[in-house]
Amino acid sequence: MIPVTESIYLDESELQWDYIHSSGPGGQNVNKVATAVQLRFDAGRSPALTPEIVKRLRRIAGRKMTLEGVLIITARRFRYQEKNRSDALERLADLIRKAASPPKRRIRTSPSRAAREERLREKKLHAGRKKARKKPAGLAEE
Repeated sequence: MIPVTESIYLDESELQWDYIHSSGPGGQNVNKVATAVQLRFDAGRSPALTPEIVKRLRRIAGRKMTLEGVLIITARRFRYQEKNRSDALERLADLIRKAASPPKRRIRTSPSRAAREERLREKKLHAGRKKARKKPAGLAEE
């Protein structure tokens, strides 16, 4: 079991690991060793996640999650497979932690008097700049 939060634990069997060739520099070793890691986690079918968490995770993950609800994380930051593996796992845990905490409710506020006055002052300055660009009315082209 992999701990994510105090109440969420992921089972090792839910994770699918694929090892792929990493791009970038690496000399003669780059074409022989698959150091990059691709982690697949089926969030939609995971018993550890509630539907609300999956919904928030889908919004947070964006293009990393497929339409079927499979989260794909590719880690190729390091030159060693084991470091990339732990990096992918940590990134998965971070995403789930963010999705597990419900977003704070926004409290509507009105702008302060100083902010309203500042906005009006800026509008007058902007209008003055635009007015200065115009040709005077008496000097129309003939």
